[in-house]
Amino acid sequence: MSALFTSLQIGPMSVANRVFVSPMCQYSATDGRSGDWHLQHYGSLAVSGAGALTLEATAVSPEGRITNGCLGLYDDAQELALAALVSFLRRLSPVRLGLQLNHAGRKASCSPPWEGGGGLEEGGWAVLAPSAIPFGAGRPLPAEMDEADIARVVVAFAASARRALRVGLDYLELHLAHGYLLSSFLSPISNRRADRYGSSLCNRMRFPLAVVAAVRAVWPADKALGVRINAHDWTDGGLSFDETLEVCCALRAAGVDFVCVSSGAVVEGVRIPAAPGYLLEYAGRVRATTGLVVRAVGMLHQPRMAAAAITRGDADCVAIARALLFDPRWTMKAAHVLGAGDLFSRQFMLAAPERWSGGRAALAALDV
Repeated sequence: MSALFTSLQIGPMSVANRVFVSPMCQYSATDGRSGDWHLQHYGSLAVSGAGALTLEATAVSPEGRITNGCLGLYDDAQELALAALVSFLRRLSPVRLGLQLNHAGRKASCSPPWEGGGGLEEGGWAVLAPSAIPFGAGRPLPAEMDEADIARVVVAFAASARRALRVGLDYLELHLAHGYLLSSFLSPISNRRADRYGSSLCNRMRFPLAVVAAVRAVWPADKALGVRINAHDWTDGGLSFDETLEVCCALRAAGVDFVCVSSGAVVEGVRIPAAPGYLLEYAGRVRATTGLVVRAVGMLHQPRMAAAAITRGDADCVAIARALLFDPRWTMKAAHVLGAGDLFSRQFMLAAPERWSGGRAALAALDV
Protein backbone atom coordinates (compact mmCIF):
# COMPACT_ATOMS: atom_id res chain seq x y z
CA MET A 1 0.00 0.00 0.00
CA SER A 2 1.35 3.44 -0.89
CA ALA A 3 1.65 5.81 2.06
CA LEU A 4 0.45 8.65 -0.16
CA PHE A 5 -2.98 7.04 -0.42
CA THR A 6 -3.56 6.20 3.21
CA SER A 7 -5.98 8.31 5.25
CA LEU A 8 -4.80 11.10 7.53
CA GLN A 9 -6.22 12.65 10.67
CA ILE A 10 -5.54 16.39 11.07
CA GLY A 11 -6.90 17.43 14.43
CA PRO A 12 -10.64 16.80 14.10
CA MET A 13 -10.56 16.36 10.31
CA SER A 14 -10.06 13.10 8.46
CA VAL A 15 -8.66 13.24 4.92
CA ALA A 16 -8.98 10.33 2.50
CA ASN A 17 -5.41 10.61 1.18
CA ARG A 18 -2.33 12.75 1.69
CA VAL A 19 -2.40 14.82 -1.49
CA PHE A 20 -3.42 18.46 -1.02
CA VAL A 21 -3.99 20.92 -3.80
CA SER A 22 -1.79 23.84 -2.86
CA PRO A 23 -3.35 27.32 -2.69
CA MET A 24 -2.51 29.20 -5.91
CA CYS A 25 -3.47 32.81 -6.55
CA GLN A 26 -5.59 33.27 -9.68
CA TYR A 27 -5.87 37.09 -9.74
CA SER A 28 -9.20 36.66 -11.51
CA ALA A 29 -11.81 37.88 -9.04
CA THR A 30 -14.10 40.87 -9.52
CA ASP A 31 -14.24 43.11 -6.44
CA GLY A 32 -13.01 40.14 -4.45
CA ARG A 33 -15.79 37.85 -5.68
CA SER A 34 -15.22 34.44 -7.25
CA GLY A 35 -16.80 33.90 -10.66
CA ASP A 36 -16.87 31.66 -13.71
CA TRP A 37 -13.09 31.29 -13.81
CA HIS A 38 -13.05 29.91 -10.29
CA LEU A 39 -15.88 27.47 -11.02
CA GLN A 40 -13.98 25.81 -13.85
CA HIS A 41 -10.54 26.12 -12.23
CA TYR A 42 -11.48 24.68 -8.87
CA GLY A 43 -13.98 22.30 -10.43
CA SER A 44 -11.17 20.58 -12.32
CA LEU A 45 -9.03 20.41 -9.19
CA ALA A 46 -11.89 19.12 -7.03
CA VAL A 47 -12.17 16.03 -9.22
CA SER A 48 -8.41 15.50 -9.36
CA GLY A 49 -8.61 12.86 -6.63
CA ALA A 50 -6.68 14.93 -4.07
CA GLY A 51 -7.75 14.45 -0.49
CA ALA A 52 -7.97 18.18 0.17
CA LEU A 53 -8.19 21.36 -1.88
CA THR A 54 -7.06 24.69 -0.44
CA LEU A 55 -8.57 27.71 -2.16
CA GLU A 56 -6.23 30.55 -2.98
CA ALA A 57 -4.99 33.31 -0.67
CA THR A 58 -8.07 35.35 0.22
CA ALA A 59 -7.83 38.85 1.64
CA VAL A 60 -9.38 39.74 4.97
CA SER A 61 -9.70 43.44 4.07
CA PRO A 62 -9.56 45.64 0.95
CA GLU A 63 -6.00 46.79 1.62
CA GLY A 64 -5.00 43.17 2.24
CA ARG A 65 -5.32 42.25 -1.44
CA ILE A 66 -2.20 41.65 -3.50
CA THR A 67 -3.96 42.81 -6.66
CA ASN A 68 -7.38 44.07 -7.73
CA GLY A 69 -8.09 40.51 -8.90
CA CYS A 70 -7.54 38.77 -5.57
CA LEU A 71 -10.33 36.97 -3.75
CA GLY A 72 -11.66 38.64 -0.63
CA LEU A 73 -13.84 37.57 2.25
CA TYR A 74 -14.71 40.84 3.94
CA ASP A 75 -18.18 41.67 2.60
CA ASP A 76 -21.51 39.96 2.05
CA ALA A 77 -21.24 39.79 -1.75
CA GLN A 78 -17.90 37.97 -1.50
CA GLU A 79 -19.30 35.56 1.07
CA LEU A 80 -22.30 34.83 -1.15
CA ALA A 81 -20.08 34.17 -4.19
CA LEU A 82 -17.78 31.92 -2.17
CA ALA A 83 -20.75 30.00 -0.79
CA ALA A 84 -21.93 29.36 -4.35
CA LEU A 85 -18.46 28.13 -5.33
CA VAL A 86 -18.24 25.81 -2.32
CA SER A 87 -21.74 24.44 -3.00
CA PHE A 88 -20.76 23.75 -6.61
CA LEU A 89 -17.59 21.92 -5.57
CA ARG A 90 -19.50 19.85 -3.01
CA ARG A 91 -21.73 18.59 -5.81
CA LEU A 92 -18.68 17.42 -7.75
CA SER A 93 -16.50 15.71 -5.20
CA PRO A 94 -16.03 14.56 -1.60
CA VAL A 95 -12.68 16.42 -1.41
CA ARG A 96 -12.03 18.35 1.80
CA LEU A 97 -12.26 22.09 1.13
CA GLY A 98 -10.18 24.75 2.83
CA LEU A 99 -9.26 28.39 2.35
CA GLN A 100 -6.07 30.35 2.90
CA LEU A 101 -6.72 33.65 4.69
CA ASN A 102 -4.19 36.38 4.04
CA HIS A 103 -3.26 40.03 4.33
CA ALA A 104 -0.71 41.01 1.71
CA GLY A 105 0.99 43.68 3.81
CA ARG A 106 3.81 45.39 1.94
CA LYS A 107 3.24 43.14 -1.08
CA ALA A 108 -0.20 44.68 -1.67
CA SER A 109 -1.45 47.17 -4.27
CA CYS A 110 0.26 45.50 -7.23
CA SER A 111 -0.56 44.59 -10.80
CA PRO A 112 -1.07 40.89 -11.66
CA PRO A 113 1.99 38.87 -12.72
CA TRP A 114 1.12 39.00 -16.43
CA GLU A 115 1.30 42.80 -16.20
CA GLY A 116 4.65 42.80 -14.44
CA GLY A 117 3.58 42.46 -10.81
CA GLY A 118 4.86 45.90 -9.83
CA GLY A 119 3.21 48.50 -7.67
CA LEU A 120 0.09 50.10 -9.10
CA GLU A 121 0.66 53.56 -10.52
CA GLU A 122 -3.08 54.25 -10.70
CA GLY A 123 -5.90 52.89 -8.60
CA GLY A 124 -3.64 51.65 -5.82
CA TRP A 125 -4.27 51.74 -2.08
CA ALA A 126 -2.41 52.36 1.18
CA VAL A 127 -0.01 49.57 2.11
CA LEU A 128 0.60 48.40 5.69
CA ALA A 129 3.70 46.76 7.15
CA PRO A 130 5.55 46.36 10.45
CA SER A 131 8.09 48.97 9.29
CA ALA A 132 8.19 51.55 6.49
CA ILE A 133 10.37 49.40 4.23
CA PRO A 134 9.17 48.64 0.68
CA PHE A 135 9.27 45.07 -0.58
CA GLY A 136 11.51 46.07 -3.49
CA ALA A 137 12.12 48.50 -6.31
CA GLY A 138 8.91 49.83 -7.81
CA ARG A 139 6.85 48.70 -4.84
CA PRO A 140 4.80 51.07 -2.65
CA LEU A 141 6.30 52.55 0.50
CA PRO A 142 4.26 51.01 3.33
CA ALA A 143 3.00 52.80 6.40
CA GLU A 144 4.31 51.45 9.69
CA MET A 145 1.34 49.97 11.53
CA ASP A 146 0.31 51.46 14.84
CA GLU A 147 -1.56 49.68 17.64
CA ALA A 148 -4.93 50.61 16.12
CA ASP A 149 -3.92 49.15 12.73
CA ILE A 150 -2.79 45.94 14.41
CA ALA A 151 -6.01 45.60 16.38
CA ARG A 152 -8.08 46.26 13.27
CA VAL A 153 -6.32 43.52 11.29
CA VAL A 154 -6.76 41.01 14.12
CA VAL A 155 -10.49 41.74 14.05
CA ALA A 156 -10.53 41.44 10.24
CA PHE A 157 -9.00 37.94 10.32
CA ALA A 158 -11.57 36.81 12.88
CA ALA A 159 -14.43 38.32 10.86
CA SER A 160 -13.29 36.53 7.69
CA ALA A 161 -13.00 33.29 9.65
CA ARG A 162 -16.64 33.68 10.70
CA ARG A 163 -17.64 34.14 7.09
CA ALA A 164 -15.62 31.05 6.12
CA LEU A 165 -17.48 29.10 8.78
CA ARG A 166 -20.86 30.17 7.38
CA VAL A 167 -19.74 29.17 3.89
CA GLY A 168 -19.13 25.63 5.15
CA LEU A 169 -15.41 25.06 4.64
CA ASP A 170 -13.69 22.11 6.30
CA TYR A 171 -10.49 23.88 7.33
CA LEU A 172 -8.69 27.20 7.34
CA GLU A 173 -5.07 28.02 6.66
CA LEU A 174 -3.47 31.30 7.76
CA HIS A 175 -0.67 32.72 5.62
CA LEU A 176 2.41 33.36 7.76
CA ALA A 177 4.86 32.90 4.87
CA HIS A 178 6.23 34.52 1.73
CA GLY A 179 6.67 38.04 3.09
CA TYR A 180 2.98 38.88 3.43
CA LEU A 181 1.85 40.82 6.48
CA LEU A 182 2.07 38.18 9.21
CA SER A 183 5.29 36.80 7.74
CA SER A 184 6.79 40.28 7.54
CA PHE A 185 6.30 40.72 11.29
CA LEU A 186 8.21 37.48 11.92
CA SER A 187 11.20 38.37 9.73
CA PRO A 188 13.89 40.74 11.08
CA ILE A 189 14.43 41.91 7.49
CA SER A 190 11.04 43.58 7.29
CA ASN A 191 10.38 44.15 10.99
CA ARG A 192 12.65 46.87 12.41
CA ARG A 193 10.28 47.94 15.18
CA ALA A 194 11.51 48.89 18.64
CA ASP A 195 8.18 48.40 20.43
CA ARG A 196 6.54 45.27 21.77
CA TYR A 197 5.98 43.99 18.22
CA GLY A 198 9.64 44.04 17.16
CA SER A 199 13.24 43.13 17.97
CA SER A 200 13.09 39.82 19.87
CA LEU A 201 11.38 36.78 18.39
CA CYS A 202 8.88 36.84 21.25
CA ASN A 203 7.87 40.35 20.22
CA ARG A 204 7.89 39.58 16.50
CA MET A 205 5.53 36.66 17.11
CA ARG A 206 3.09 38.73 19.15
CA PHE A 207 0.90 40.01 16.31
CA PRO A 208 0.79 36.76 14.27
CA LEU A 209 -0.08 34.81 17.41
CA ALA A 210 -2.81 37.32 18.25
CA VAL A 211 -4.31 36.66 14.80
CA VAL A 212 -4.10 32.89 15.33
CA ALA A 213 -5.77 33.20 18.74
CA ALA A 214 -8.56 35.40 17.37
CA VAL A 215 -9.25 32.98 14.51
CA ARG A 216 -9.07 29.92 16.75
CA ALA A 217 -11.61 31.57 19.08
CA VAL A 218 -14.22 31.75 16.30
CA TRP A 219 -13.18 28.72 14.26
CA PRO A 220 -14.72 25.69 16.03
CA ALA A 221 -12.64 23.00 17.67
CA ASP A 222 -14.24 20.43 15.37
CA LYS A 223 -12.67 22.09 12.32
CA ALA A 224 -8.97 22.04 11.47
CA LEU A 225 -6.81 25.16 11.56
CA GLY A 226 -3.46 25.37 9.81
CA VAL A 227 -0.68 27.82 9.05
CA ARG A 228 1.74 28.20 6.16
CA ILE A 229 5.14 29.32 7.39
CA ASN A 230 8.62 29.99 6.07
CA ALA A 231 11.34 27.56 7.06
CA HIS A 232 13.95 29.99 5.79
CA ASP A 233 14.10 33.49 4.30
CA TRP A 234 17.14 32.53 2.18
CA THR A 235 18.95 35.78 2.90
CA ASP A 236 21.29 37.08 5.59
CA GLY A 237 19.52 38.60 8.55
CA GLY A 238 16.25 36.81 7.87
CA LEU A 239 14.18 34.47 9.98
CA SER A 240 16.37 31.54 11.00
CA PHE A 241 15.18 27.96 10.99
CA ASP A 242 15.74 27.70 14.74
CA GLU A 243 13.34 30.63 15.10
CA THR A 244 10.87 28.90 12.79
CA LEU A 245 10.89 25.91 15.11
CA GLU A 246 10.11 28.20 18.06
CA VAL A 247 7.27 29.80 16.13
CA CYS A 248 5.83 26.40 15.26
CA CYS A 249 5.89 25.32 18.91
CA ALA A 250 4.03 28.51 19.81
CA LEU A 251 1.52 27.86 17.02
CA ARG A 252 0.78 24.42 18.37
CA ALA A 253 0.22 25.86 21.84
CA ALA A 254 -2.19 28.38 20.25
CA GLY A 255 -4.37 25.60 18.84
CA VAL A 256 -2.98 25.14 15.32
CA ASP A 257 -3.48 21.62 13.94
CA PHE A 258 -1.08 21.61 11.00
CA VAL A 259 1.67 23.64 9.35
CA CYS A 260 2.73 23.83 5.73
CA VAL A 261 6.49 24.38 5.56
CA SER A 262 7.41 26.71 2.70
CA SER A 263 10.13 29.37 2.33
CA GLY A 264 11.36 32.60 0.80
CA ALA A 265 9.73 35.59 -0.92
CA VAL A 266 10.38 38.00 1.97
CA VAL A 267 12.68 40.21 -0.11
CA GLU A 268 12.48 40.92 -3.82
CA GLY A 269 15.12 39.24 -5.96
CA VAL A 270 16.37 36.62 -3.47
CA ARG A 271 17.21 33.38 -5.25
CA ILE A 272 15.93 30.22 -3.62
CA PRO A 273 17.96 27.01 -4.14
CA ALA A 274 14.86 25.25 -5.40
CA ALA A 275 15.09 21.61 -6.45
CA PRO A 276 12.77 18.63 -6.06
CA GLY A 277 12.30 17.99 -2.35
CA TYR A 278 14.47 20.90 -1.21
CA LEU A 279 12.25 21.65 1.80
CA LEU A 280 11.78 18.10 3.05
CA GLU A 281 14.59 18.24 5.59
CA TYR A 282 13.05 21.34 7.15
CA ALA A 283 9.59 19.80 7.15
CA GLY A 284 10.89 16.66 8.82
CA ARG A 285 12.56 18.63 11.58
CA VAL A 286 9.42 20.66 12.23
CA ARG A 287 7.43 17.45 12.46
CA ALA A 288 9.92 15.76 14.81
CA THR A 289 10.31 18.82 17.04
CA THR A 290 6.73 20.00 17.37
CA GLY A 291 4.50 16.96 16.87
CA LEU A 292 2.35 19.03 14.51
CA VAL A 293 0.88 17.51 11.38
CA VAL A 294 3.21 18.78 8.64
CA ARG A 295 2.46 19.41 4.98
CA ALA A 296 5.44 19.55 2.67
CA VAL A 297 5.83 21.54 -0.55
CA GLY A 298 8.65 22.10 -2.99
CA MET A 299 8.56 20.49 -6.44
CA LEU A 300 7.23 17.15 -5.20
CA HIS A 301 5.76 16.40 -8.60
CA GLN A 302 7.15 12.85 -8.89
CA PRO A 303 4.70 10.43 -7.24
CA ARG A 304 7.42 8.20 -5.83
CA MET A 305 9.23 11.16 -4.27
CA ALA A 306 5.99 12.39 -2.70
CA ALA A 307 5.22 8.94 -1.34
CA ALA A 308 8.77 8.51 -0.02
CA ALA A 309 8.50 11.78 1.90
CA ILE A 310 5.53 10.31 3.77
CA THR A 311 7.17 6.93 4.33
CA ARG A 312 10.38 8.48 5.70
CA GLY A 313 8.48 10.70 8.09
CA ASP A 314 9.52 13.98 6.48
CA ALA A 315 5.88 15.01 6.25
CA ASP A 316 2.36 13.78 6.88
CA CYS A 317 1.01 15.07 3.57
CA VAL A 318 2.19 16.94 0.49
CA ALA A 319 0.86 19.96 -1.38
CA ILE A 320 1.02 19.91 -5.17
CA ALA A 321 0.70 23.10 -7.20
CA ARG A 322 2.12 23.44 -10.71
CA ALA A 323 1.95 19.71 -11.44
CA LEU A 324 -1.83 19.84 -10.88
CA LEU A 325 -2.14 22.95 -13.04
CA PHE A 326 -0.34 21.16 -15.83
CA ASP A 327 -2.32 17.95 -15.28
CA PRO A 328 -5.48 18.07 -13.12
CA ARG A 329 -5.48 14.25 -13.14
CA TRP A 330 -2.05 14.06 -11.48
CA THR A 331 -3.45 12.37 -8.35
CA MET A 332 -5.19 9.66 -10.36
CA LYS A 333 -2.01 8.99 -12.31
CA ALA A 334 -0.01 8.91 -9.08
CA ALA A 335 -2.37 6.24 -7.74
CA HIS A 336 -1.79 4.27 -10.94
CA VAL A 337 2.02 4.64 -10.73
CA LEU A 338 2.11 3.68 -7.05
CA GLY A 339 -0.20 0.68 -7.44
CA ALA A 340 -2.92 2.25 -5.31
CA GLY A 341 -5.72 2.34 -7.86
CA ASP A 342 -8.05 0.03 -5.94
CA LEU A 343 -7.57 2.01 -2.73
CA PHE A 344 -8.13 5.26 -4.59
CA SER A 345 -11.38 3.91 -6.00
CA ARG A 346 -12.64 2.98 -2.55
CA GLN A 347 -11.69 6.38 -1.14
CA PHE A 348 -13.45 8.45 -3.73
CA MET A 349 -15.65 6.81 -6.32
CA LEU A 350 -17.27 4.31 -4.00
CA ALA A 351 -17.60 6.88 -1.21
CA ALA A 352 -19.53 9.26 -3.44
CA PRO A 353 -20.50 7.46 -6.65
CA GLU A 354 -23.06 10.08 -7.68
CA ARG A 355 -20.29 12.68 -7.80
CA TRP A 356 -17.66 10.65 -9.61
CA SER A 357 -18.96 9.66 -13.04
CA GLY A 358 -16.19 11.69 -14.64
CA GLY A 359 -13.67 10.26 -12.21
CA ARG A 360 -14.64 6.72 -13.10
CA ALA A 361 -14.20 7.45 -16.77
CA ALA A 362 -10.75 8.94 -16.21
CA LEU A 363 -9.61 5.98 -14.14
CA ALA A 364 -10.99 3.52 -16.66
CA ALA A 365 -8.85 5.21 -19.29
CA LEU A 366 -5.82 4.66 -17.07
CA ASP A 367 -6.77 1.02 -16.59
CA VAL A 368 -6.56 1.39 -12.80
